Amino acid sequence: MSVTSIILSTGSYLPERILTNAELEKMVDTTDEWITQRSGIKQRHIAAENETTGDMAVKAARKAMEAANLSPDDIDGVIVATTTPDRTFPSVAVKVQGDLDIKPGLAFDVQAVCTGFVYALTVADNFIKMGQAKNILVIGAEKMSSVVDWTDRTTCVLFADGAGAVVLQAKENNDGLKGQGIHSTHLYANGKQREMLQTSGGVSSTGDNGTIEMQGREVFKYAVSYMSEVVGEVLEHNNITPDAIDWLVPHQANIRIIESTAKKLHMSMDQVVVTVDHHGNTSAASIPLALDEAVRDGKIKRDQMLLIEAMGGGLTWGAALVRF
Repeated sequence: MSVTSIILSTGSYLPERILTNAELEKMVDTTDEWITQRSGIKQRHIAAENETTGDMAVKAARKAMEAANLSPDDIDGVIVATTTPDRTFPSVAVKVQGDLDIKPGLAFDVQAVCTGFVYALTVADNFIKMGQAKNILVIGAEKMSSVVDWTDRTTCVLFADGAGAVVLQAKENNDGLKGQGIHSTHLYANGKQREMLQTSGGVSSTGDNGTIEMQGREVFKYAVSYMSEVVGEVLEHNNITPDAIDWLVPHQANIRIIESTAKKLHMSMDQVVVTVDHHGNTSAASIPLALDEAVRDGKIKRDQMLLIEAMGGGLTWGAALVRF
């Protein structure tokens, strides 16, 4: 008998305001064609000035709990992946816990930028497998617009805001890969490459948030390389071939990186969840946002095999094999 963590439900939230490429053309020296060709993004959601990461996380979490038909007393913990917390402390996770009247239990944030949701999923999975929790809310939430330099045309066109959530639940699995659950996770970081994608400041250095600085070409090169490596590792570790994967659910950073990973897997783009065109890059929120959209649209169905993967600042990267 073995315990696994299943994705019981999903939920998401996107801010009301939509910022199109046409609007960005009036703000910086760029064009819709330039943005679309290099990223695949056509529009993105931007949070209101008084709307925080925590506010968005709460709304996404509430939807995931409703979909799971769970009450606040059923939740044993909250883990939030975010780069843009409301405050230096306390964590966004404790805001979610408090605002949703969730009983006392574990609650903390994870910071691995765009790979944050995969890291948070892994941590929650380990809590469940150790028998320390039965139901954990895992959330990716970001207000990336708060760390964007709106005069930098190379980065301001990419990033956006939103939140996505899942409820992970403990379940017995005696069917191996045929059974539901998280079958493996694979996490990496290379701190020597941290300056390729970072912010210009921080609490203990400049005393402010700073804004995003990115060496675009280098990040793209390593994203393609690292994604290829970690995807190969997932297949080898689980002794499967690409045709065992029903859906690729990637971090929504750049359509060209997504297409490169699909090509590595010999997968049609029809088997890839793509939301980057209308979500933009929402960092740690992008995977749970994409997952919730695909589940609610009826694309992703129960018992299908998902390959989740991401790369972000750090540089960090990782992947997870999950039977939904």
